[in-house]
Amino acid sequence: MNEKILELKRIIKESNNIVFFGGAGVSTESGIPDFRSKDGLYNQKYKYPPEYMLSHDFYVNHFREFFEFYKEKFNLLKYEPNVTHYALTKLEEDGKLKCVITQNVDGLHQKAGSKEVLELHGSIHDNYCINCGKKYDANYVFGSKGTPLCECGYIVRPNVVLYGEGLDNNVLKKAKNAISSCDTLIVGGTSLLVEPACSLIKLYFNGKNLIIINKDTTDFDSKATLVINESLGTVFKEILEEYK
Repeated sequence: MNEKILELKRIIKESNNIVFFGGAGVSTESGIPDFRSKDGLYNQKYKYPPEYMLSHDFYVNHFREFFEFYKEKFNLLKYEPNVTHYALTKLEEDGKLKCVITQNVDGLHQKAGSKEVLELHGSIHDNYCINCGKKYDANYVFGSKGTPLCECGYIVRPNVVLYGEGLDNNVLKKAKNAISSCDTLIVGGTSLLVEPACSLIKLYFNGKNLIIINKDTTDFDSKATLVINESLGTVFKEILEEYK
């Protein structure tokens, strides 16, 4: 076994308050495409740049095209959790992991059984009428013809954070508290380039162990206790073995 994975196991065993901070790399191993890679969403050709199509401005001014794009690219209901999601659930059940902070909107952590999940960028599973506030599930939105409408006649929008919108203050506060109080922070599957999410680590983590698990290097590697340049699946398969 990789010596670094053995070291991670030792750190987990000696830790009492672990927080996991995850990015797109957590979900790519379930088959969900990422945004920034060579074949990612941001490198595909559309009438408008994909970044703009995921902005508040585009949603307001081109809502029909927004929903056409959103329903094509964000219907993630067919995907299932992978070994990383399940390993994190086991760590939570064991009392080691106190919280998952995710930049993903797919809801796979909850599908795997995690209870304490902070979704920085919202969730495709949380949808609401912009007029009366009535809640709708993802099946309603993705199954609708054209723009999803509430029974009151107004648009039902997904509670995902678009470019130009701020993060939910309540979620942000909980994330800050979780990061500032943990003894071990495991960061996985993220380049740590997206703001304001990556600033949470820079500004609020003062624990003992910063673990970074990512295929590529990050700007935080020099500050980390342990850096593992492996796929998350490779690492967390070994962690999950401890619970079999």
